[in-house]
Amino acid sequence: MIPFDDEDLSIAVKNIIKLKLKPMLALDGGGIELVKVKSQVVYVQLTGACVGCSSSTTTMKYGVEKELKTHIHPDLQIIEVPFGQENNI
Repeated sequence: MIPFDDEDLSIAVKNIIKLKLKPMLALDGGGIELVKVKSQVVYVQLTGACVGCSSSTTTMKYGVEKELKTHIHPDLQIIEVPFGQENNI
C-alpha cells in the first residue's frame, strides 16, 4: 500500500516530473504532463515529439515508470493517457 494520499502523491509526482523527467524528455523534443492522481494511480501524458513516437512505450516503462517508482514508491501504478483522452479518466 502506498503511504500517501492523492494530494501528497500529486505533489511528489509533480516534483519528479519537473526535476527529472521533463529535462530527460526535452533532450529528444518530448515532454510529459501530469493529468491526474486518482485513487493513488498516476495518470500522465507524453507530449511533444513523444506523441506517436515508436519508442514512447519504452520511454514510459523504462523512463517514466522507473523514475517515479524509484523516487516515490515501488508499488506506484502509472497509466499513460492517450492524447485527446484527458477528460475520460
